[in-house]
Amino acid sequence: MPYRGLILDFGGVLTTRMRLNGAAFEKAEGLRPGAYFHALEEHPDGVQVYADLEVGRATQEDWNRVIGGILGIDPTDLMRRALANLRPEPAIVAAAQKAREAGIKVAMLSNSFGLTPYNPYEALGMHEGFDAVILSEVERVRKPSPVIYQRTLDALGLSGSECIFVDDHAQNLPPAEALGIRTIHHTDASVTAAQLQEMLTQCAA
Repeated sequence: MPYRGLILDFGGVLTTRMRLNGAAFEKAEGLRPGAYFHALEEHPDGVQVYADLEVGRATQEDWNRVIGGILGIDPTDLMRRALANLRPEPAIVAAAQKAREAGIKVAMLSNSFGLTPYNPYEALGMHEGFDAVILSEVERVRKPSPVIYQRTLDALGLSGSECIFVDDHAQNLPPAEALGIRTIHHTDASVTAAQLQEMLTQCAA
């Protein structure tokens, strides 16, 4: 069956690498290397507020306050500053555009960073140009819950076997695979773009 749908993660897939962005943020804020990721991934308050933000139980301003407090820096509009070095990933954005031109439906599926006061999707020009945009904050459920993948398929009007999903976090792939979606673990933009080009060639054949 030819592929009719492409589902792309936002941070680290449609954009440049999140780790590089975070390292640049640490340098700009005068933080020790690794401090930001420790706050997000290891500090219990940071882990909790990020999980709550992703499903709409916390606001972006809550996140700003908690993460700013952990890091000991000004929390004002912190998410904007934290994502200031994030940029669209040209190879993946181009692959998505080629897919749509070939008649393939393209969705963005993202665990949300919050939408106010800073909307990173709009800031990076990714609030339109997709057949579906699925944000965990809006859906009140986040990856890797199977629910959010099914809602993405429903939004595209496609079955799992008709779609490919690209994500940079390996733990987000198995629930998609369980729905019959082909997955790509994104580690390098040029490699992923080549894989997607192969998909397009298969569809056109």
